[in-house]
Amino acid sequence: MSIALIDYGSGNLRSAAKAFERAVAEAGLSQTVLVTNDPEAVRRADRVVLPGVGAFADCKRGLDALPGMTEALTEAVIRGGRPFMGICVGMQLMAAWGREHGDHRGLGWIAGEVVAIDPADPALKVPHMGWNELAFTPGGHPLLAGLTPGQHAYFVHSFQFRAADPAHVLASVDYGGPVTALVGRDTLVGTQFHPEKSQATGLAVITNFLRWKP
Repeated sequence: MSIALIDYGSGNLRSAAKAFERAVAEAGLSQTVLVTNDPEAVRRADRVVLPGVGAFADCKRGLDALPGMTEALTEAVIRGGRPFMGICVGMQLMAAWGREHGDHRGLGWIAGEVVAIDPADPALKVPHMGWNELAFTPGGHPLLAGLTPGQHAYFVHSFQFRAADPAHVLASVDYGGPVTALVGRDTLVGTQFHPEKSQATGLAVITNFLRWKP
C-alpha cells in the first residue's frame, strides 16, 4: 500500500511527509509514504495527497509543468476512485476557479471557486493565520471520526474555497463569518488547515484519511 505525496515545487513536503509517516507508524498501518513527481507512481498509488503553499495560479502552473501529472491524477483519483486529500492550496486546486490575482482554472473536481476572505469584523487581519476552532456536525464525515467540534487546527491563508453545493463543506471555522475548513465528496477530501502543523487534531485527521475506505 502506497501513499503518493505529489512534489510539484509547492508545498510543505518535508513536514507533510513526516506527519504521514508518523500517522502510519502510530496506527500500525502497512503503508509506504512516497514523495514523488512521477505520474506513473501516482497511477500506482493507493492514496494520493496534494499539498500546496502559495498563490493558486503559481501552484496550478507548477502542477501543469509536470508532464502527464494532471492526467495521472485524473486517472487515479477521478476514474480510479483512489482516496485523495488536498492540503491548503492543494485543496483549493480542486475548485473550478481560483480568483486570486485574476481568474484561473482549477482541476474542477468540486464545483465552486476560491475567493478572498472578507471578515465582517475589520479588526480581523488577513491572512487568517493561527489556531481556530473547527465547527462540524458530529457523526459526519469519516475524516472527522473521533474529533469533537471546537478542536483547534492551524491555518495560514488569505483565500477560501466557496463550494457551489453547501453539502460539500464538511467543516468550517468562524473568522468574521464562516470560512471553509474542510471540503469533500465521494473519494475526495481537502483541508484548508495544515494537518501536519495541527498537532493531535491534524494527526487524527491524517490517520482517519489513511483508514478511510470510501
